[in-house]
Amino acid sequence: MFERFTTSARQVVRGAVRHAEDTGADTVGEAELLLALLDRTDGDRTGGSGTEDGGSHTEASGGRKDRARTRGDRKGSPAAEVLAALGAHGRRASIERALAEVRRRGGITGADAEALAGLGIDVDEIVARVEEAHGVGALATAGPTPGATSESAPGSASARAPRRGRRPLRRPFSREAKSVLERSLRIALARGDKYIGDEHLLLALTARPGVAAHVLADHDVTYIQVERALTARAAKG
Repeated sequence: MFERFTTSARQVVRGAVRHAEDTGADTVGEAELLLALLDRTDGDRTGGSGTEDGGSHTEASGGRKDRARTRGDRKGSPAAEVLAALGAHGRRASIERALAEVRRRGGITGADAEALAGLGIDVDEIVARVEEAHGVGALATAGPTPGATSESAPGSASARAPRRGRRPLRRPFSREAKSVLERSLRIALARGDKYIGDEHLLLALTARPGVAAHVLADHDVTYIQVERALTARAAKG
């Protein structure tokens, strides 16, 4: 599936890995994919020529998939333009705070916290008590992240140090993040696109309930709005 990704989409995936490494997350999740998409709005909107993953190789291969991906690359970064048009770029700081708060709560979104509050459960109070006993960010780092293997769990031998003679393993993608990548393929096929661009990743993030979708919705970015913005962008040529 990865060979279908445009340069922009590949850069989003790589950027998500870097965000996970920077925050110390055990896996690459939806939050990291969203942050990497927002990075695209900061001016890094590389097109299809002279790209880091080999525009010249794309032309030399002559394969149908490569040519389709190149055409997608020439469109630049649709996700960046859409996020900027919907105001997400200007609200990046707020989005980052919201994502950090979700991580601090151990994955509980604001919507989840409100639902639990209706049942008489004060999530913030619980988090405060845990942090008072175990330190700030205890829930964010406690235990293995869902989808991670026991070998990658914090405190395990493989997590503490790489085996001799082997390069350190990159963080794996969480179950939710893998689902987003798979969903992006289905969305691309449904739209008649023969490549997977960063716009398909953005649509996939907002198509189903999840951390990224909830945070974006709180900032007035929904699947319907993204789809409409992409349609308007395509109409402009």
